Amino acid sequence: MKRLFDIFFVLILSCVVVVPCFLIWLAVSLTSKGPGLYWSDRVGRHGRLYSMPKFRTMHIGTPSVASNLLDEPRSHLTPIGELLRKTSLDELPQLWSILKNDMSFVGPRPALFNQHDLIKLRKEFGVTRLTPGLTGWAQVNGRDELDISSKVALDFEYMEHQSLCFDIRIICLTLRMVLSRANISH
Repeated sequence: MKRLFDIFFVLILSCVVVVPCFLIWLAVSLTSKGPGLYWSDRVGRHGRLYSMPKFRTMHIGTPSVASNLLDEPRSHLTPIGELLRKTSLDELPQLWSILKNDMSFVGPRPALFNQHDLIKLRKEFGVTRLTPGLTGWAQVNGRDELDISSKVALDFEYMEHQSLCFDIRIICLTLRMVLSRANISH
């Protein structure tokens, strides 16, 4: 049922966002050197690596680490990078990952390949059995402001209580957070 929901929802959303996605890709390409999309190596279900697309918000050559680990993260942003991150528009290309079944709409946010502490803790709690999500229970309960153990505890809580109703609740909470721009780091 979850997979059918993902496919149905991604097809509907794709019709709505195709033109905005093209315009964002064009704006990124015209305002900074490099491609409009950035492909990030992420850890998927059962620890399998996959490439996740995002609109590029950082300059070419920025280290592949979580933004909070960069010295002066704002200095790495492209001219429109901050806007894309604040509005979460940089996440739209992940609809492709949902269509490919690398991701779901709801699940733990996919870890970067080098976030070893997060990956290890998720394995210990069995959270790696879940398909990563565009949003998740941890996202709507603190997002970038949570420490790793709190994120994994919330991911585990989601795993224990997942259902279509819970997913819809998380999607609604996510939309509210995105529209209010709450808990979004640069």
